[in-house]
Amino acid sequence: MFLATTLLAASEESGEDGGFWEDAYPIIPHPAELIVGLLAFAVLYWVVAKKVVPSFEKLYKERSEAIEGGIAKAEQAQAEAQQARAQYSSQLAEARGEAARIRAEAQSERKAIVEAARAEAAEAAARETERGRAQLAAEVAQARGELSRQVGELAVELASRIVGETLAGSDAATRTVDRFIADLEERAEGTTSLGKA
Repeated sequence: MFLATTLLAASEESGEDGGFWEDAYPIIPHPAELIVGLLAFAVLYWVVAKKVVPSFEKLYKERSEAIEGGIAKAEQAQAEAQQARAQYSSQLAEARGEAARIRAEAQSERKAIVEAARAEAAEAAARETERGRAQLAAEVAQARGELSRQVGELAVELASRIVGETLAGSDAATRTVDRFIADLEERAEGTTSLGKA
């Protein structure tokens, strides 16, 4: 404005008649104002082009790099998260497989233990049964021996009463009684075997 005012003052001082420009000034700018305006615009354009635009471009570039860096970091974090998820899934699958294998082994061991215990119990039962049978046979034999002895004594005593003499201690009486008892046992065994058949 100072330059425009100076130009206008210079034109007025030069004594020129305003003429056309004086009449048209409110509508059409004075050439001096146009020159000053163009110079001011050029200076403003130069300042904006050299100072403001590079600052904005630099700021825009920094912001773009920051945003791109953030996006890259986000993508990297997402890739790491996906990798961690895949690793977790893999480990989970391995753990499930290991658990299934351990469960199968435990079931196999349980079956083996049950089978071993069952076989041991059957063997123990067989041993107890055999021992019981042997003990029963021994007791039966002992009872038969005792019964034979008592029958023999009773037979000798009865025979002594019938004959009127004491036959106890006689070898002949003892042999007779033994033979009689053996005969009775043979008959009893024959009867038992026929009953079983």
